[in-house]
Amino acid sequence: QVQLVESGGGLVQAGGSLRLSCAASGRTFSQSAIAWFRQAPGKEREFVAAVMWNGAATYDVDSVQGRFTISRDNAKSTAYLQMNSLKPEDTAVYYCAARTGFYYRDSKYYNEWGQGTQVTVSS
Repeated sequence: QVQLVESGGGLVQAGGSLRLSCAASGRTFSQSAIAWFRQAPGKEREFVAAVMWNGAATYDVDSVQGRFTISRDNAKSTAYLQMNSLKPEDTAVYYCAARTGFYYRDSKYYNEWGQGTQVTVSS
């Protein structure tokens, strides 16, 4: 079991950067896939990025377009989402999620979720 707490969201001007953190606790963290999702008002929760236990990462290229970087530090039991060149369309509540084993792009496969952190990008 993994418990997740996100932080790092806030208000930023377009073109700026934010670094989201997902602090985790639990004995299975190092064996878990960690993913970031986001949900904007009126839209479905969408996959942003995921990182495997060994640091291998995958992204929603259409949405992220190389601007975001996901990483993890198992020693610190923390995952990160570095967001650069932010755009107003990135505005959403960002959630981290975890599951044991391989990652999925569908949120329904994740059994552990953080509370979410708001990211607002102004024009």
